[in-house]
This record gives sequence, structure tokens and C-alpha cells, in this order.
Amino acid sequence: MNFTRRSFLLKSGAATAALASIPEIVSATIPSNKRKAKYSIFEKNSTVLFQGDSITDAGRDRKNEQANNPRAFGMGYAFLAASKLLKHLPEKELTMYNRGISGNKVFQLADRWQKDCLDLKPNVLSILIGVNDYWHLRNGNYDGTTEVYERDFRNLLQSTKENIPGIKIVICQPFAVLNTSAVDESWVVPFKEYQDIALKISKEFDTLWVPFQEVFDEAVKYAPAKYWSGDGVHPDMPGAQLMAEAWLKAVE
Repeated sequence: MNFTRRSFLLKSGAATAALASIPEIVSATIPSNKRKAKYSIFEKNSTVLFQGDSITDAGRDRKNEQANNPRAFGMGYAFLAASKLLKHLPEKELTMYNRGISGNKVFQLADRWQKDCLDLKPNVLSILIGVNDYWHLRNGNYDGTTEVYERDFRNLLQSTKENIPGIKIVICQPFAVLNTSAVDESWVVPFKEYQDIALKISKEFDTLWVPFQEVFDEAVKYAPAKYWSGDGVHPDMPGAQLMAEAWLKAVE
């Protein structure tokens, strides 16, 4: 066996092992469903909306605003999670949208919230936001603070609940994967402030919580960090699948 072929087989074996262990990773970080009915938060004819930045956007066609449409969903965790829900719950007749936009911070969600959330009248709203609020500050392209992040996030949820009584909200933990091209140890302490704020707000508004940081921290025990995310912010294919499975387990 030549070196190239051996390396390929070793890498393939590692990838297979990592993907096979995704259920173990998710089970180790997210408690099992205590509700009697699976996916009980999704009632018949519910509208489900995914919101956030590039991680949610995932290259979607923003000119295509159709529900339940693959081009309108991109190629990330939102597409994978929505597809599985539609497959498992045909009797619910769910209407699902992705309105994530690359580069967004919380204040930019607020700027487009009427059209991209309130007008859609979602019954279930999932939000993943926060990494750009820190990353863009770090690279000098933004002058926001943790106080701004907390204030804007709280105001956004308060407005949403006032406009859509009874809405169910899922807050996803912003995450960063260490030992990748963009993320190193210097991220840990300052970025944790944003993560702590997201968790605080999730508890304050009694939302479901998806612990993506803990999920990726567990995942690197099975495969190198760059296997899951090359830059530490945007998931690669296995990372997107991992996120989808974690999201589905959290809302199960």
C-alpha cells in the first residue's frame, strides 16, 4: 500500500468514525426528551423560522423566499434540520423558512425583523446570533459591546413576544471551535461573555436552548477541530450535520 492510499484510508476511517459517533456526541451534551410526544412544540400547520447570520444563511438564495424550498434554505444545519422534520412530520404540514443573513449582528436582525420575522408570524422561532458581535469587534469592523449585545437581544425577543403571543422560541448558543484558522485560545474568555448572555436571555424568556459550544467541545474528542469547522466559526459538512442533530435533539 503506498503512502497516499494509506493516508486516504486512515482519513476515511476517521471520518466514518466521527460521523458514526454523532449520536453519542449529541446524547452526551443534550438531555433526552422528557415530553411524552416527540417534537410536541410543532403543532399542525405551524410556521417555523430559522434566523441568524452566515451559519444559518449557509449560502441560501435570498431572492427565493419560498417555504420548504431547498434553494431558499442553503446548505447548512437549518436545511438539514428542516428536511428531517418535514420527513418525520408530514401530518403536521409545517411551513418552514430560513432568513439567516451572512454577517449579521443582533442590531441587524432588528433592522429587518418586521419583514423577516413578524410578517411571517412564526409559531416556532430559532435564533443563532452572536459570533459576529464578537468577531467583527475583534477585527475592527464593529464597535459594539457585550452590553449592546444583551440590550439588543433582549429588546428583540421582547418585541417578538409582544407581537406574536404564544410564540415558541429556540435560542442557539453561539460557538467557536478552537485550533482552527480563525479561532485560538484568545477567543475563550471574551467570547464566553457573549455565550453567557445568550444563556441568560434564554432562561429569562424561558426558551429552548441548543448548547452548540458543548456539542463541538465534545465532537473534537472524536475528530480534529478542523474536521468539523475549518475556520472555527462556519461548520463544514460534518459540522453542519452535527448541528442539525443537536438542534433536533434540543427541540425533540
